[in-house]
Amino acid sequence: MPEYKNTAGRKKPQKPNKVTTFIRLAIFWLLILTMFAALLGAGTGGGSVSYDEKSITEIAKLANEEKLEKIVVEGDTLYVTPKEGTDLKNMISRKESSGTLMEQGFEAAVNEGKVSIEVREDVDVFGVIINVATIVVPLIILGGFLIYMIRQAQNMNNQSMGFGKAKARLYGNEKKKITFEDVAGNEAAKQDLTEIVDFLKNPKKYEKLGAKIPRGVLLAGDPGTGKTLMARAVAGEAGVPFFSISGSEFAEMFVGVGASRVRDLFGKAKKNAPSIIFIDEIDAVAHKRDARGGAGREDEQTLNQILVEMDGFDNDTGVIVMAATNRVDMLDKALLRPGRFDRHVNVTLPERKDRVEILKVHFKNKPIAEDVKIDALAAKTAGSSGADLANIANEAAIAAARNNRKEITNADITEAFERIAIGPERKSKVMNDQERKITAYHEAGHAIVGHVLPDSDPVHKVTIIPRGHTGGVTWFLPPEDRSYKNIYELKDVLARAMGGRVAERLILGTEGITTGASSDLQHVAELAREMVTQEGMGSKLRDQVFNSDEVNFFGDRAKIYSEKTSEVIDAEIEALNKEAGQRAEAVLKANRKYLDALAAALLEKETLEEDEVAKILEGATLPELAKLHK
Repeated sequence: MPEYKNTAGRKKPQKPNKVTTFIRLAIFWLLILTMFAALLGAGTGGGSVSYDEKSITEIAKLANEEKLEKIVVEGDTLYVTPKEGTDLKNMISRKESSGTLMEQGFEAAVNEGKVSIEVREDVDVFGVIINVATIVVPLIILGGFLIYMIRQAQNMNNQSMGFGKAKARLYGNEKKKITFEDVAGNEAAKQDLTEIVDFLKNPKKYEKLGAKIPRGVLLAGDPGTGKTLMARAVAGEAGVPFFSISGSEFAEMFVGVGASRVRDLFGKAKKNAPSIIFIDEIDAVAHKRDARGGAGREDEQTLNQILVEMDGFDNDTGVIVMAATNRVDMLDKALLRPGRFDRHVNVTLPERKDRVEILKVHFKNKPIAEDVKIDALAAKTAGSSGADLANIANEAAIAAARNNRKEITNADITEAFERIAIGPERKSKVMNDQERKITAYHEAGHAIVGHVLPDSDPVHKVTIIPRGHTGGVTWFLPPEDRSYKNIYELKDVLARAMGGRVAERLILGTEGITTGASSDLQHVAELAREMVTQEGMGSKLRDQVFNSDEVNFFGDRAKIYSEKTSEVIDAEIEALNKEAGQRAEAVLKANRKYLDALAAALLEKETLEEDEVAKILEGATLPELAKLHK
């Protein structure tokens, strides 16, 4: 097997430190000040020479005596340079601003050429500064702008170089690898994936028989069932590099980047072959193409590149593409055909025996009491995913720590299970006596109807303690895992859901019903509609299914059946709702004394377990009006 390198830890270029930056700025401003001083010095006549101050009369006398070499006149100031051989120094003097040298005793010296006189314009220091600033400041601004643009261009270049690179995470060098032993349950899925592992380890065995390696394996299942964990276990068992990336990471605001990242990802995988590419949530970039799309759309370019890369695999590349999704129905058909994703593996919700193993894994490193029964928890968690079970184990540990226990007890596990299933207790919620009475009768109505009806799940627990968004809860749990439900079981679900509203009406009258049954009524409406439109369980529309959310050409959701059929569907739903209410009413009227007894027990204890409910309702009967004719 070839070696592979993880380049994720390469060092980035270091930025200049603060000392280097300070030195550069100091040199820059020193040059600016030097240039400014030079310009200012050039504009002034004296420079740094020292002068003896004399009166204008003395200067005129020296000029007439031919002792002066030169007089420089700048405004009212005279800079005097003596002739060589004299004992005089450079001198400075001032003349009257209103007069000229000719008028102040210099007429003979000038006319006879005894001294050289140079007249300069008066230097305005402020004007010199302004002139210098008009030159220097634009240069500074221009230089700063050029430096900024150069750095921006470098950053854009670095980013553009990284846009087309895949952001896949590389696994394979970990000390503790994930294997199938770390994945509890889903034995059928593991069996399918074991062949993939064997092919990666022993490709020659299959090639001799003419078998081709599956180019793609699609893991499909509900969220939290362990699809990603299963894919990493395949890489851990095979001991090959594992490139993991999410479907959304291919997307970018620039068109063509997704396709470039696909090419980069497959290129890396081929260099490190044999290897596995895992694309999580592939439906983000591989959903069905339709007439609203086009070749220029970013997501479709990405999908097309994935199709091209998978179709262009050689049989001996040793690269397998694994992908996970919980929406297989959204994937494009071209991706699912043989030659791309050849094998589809269903990662299902764990069965009861699988839940036991999963819970044992999650409680493995947690201290638990000797009387804790993992089997009992597994029985209560039908329909839970592996992620749900992991969450229950974690919440149980948190509950034990909250209660200052050194080990996890059954009470902690029950609290964690109920917190996740129906929400935490709202201990701050205070109900008055009337609200407690209404809640008690409401929950008692659910419990009695569910207890009496023959095809309903048994009552597990009843409480009037507010939890989550509910004022109370009546809990029904199936005795065993079931994959299907018949029409009688679903009708019993509808009837027991109506039990709360019917109980309120019996106690308070028609005008006294409350909003407490709103979630029950919504559940009844949704289940009844599903029975009619999705399960073909209507009386007039038996064995017919109607999809009411198909997307048309313009992207709008529209019904694909007539208005007449819609009216029949509404009538069927109404009939199911009415029947459920009548059955619940018949049960509660026939067992009124049990309704009062159960409500009284709830007002006293607030929470009743399964055996307590069964003891109170012992003797409750099923009236003829509540029976279904099978």
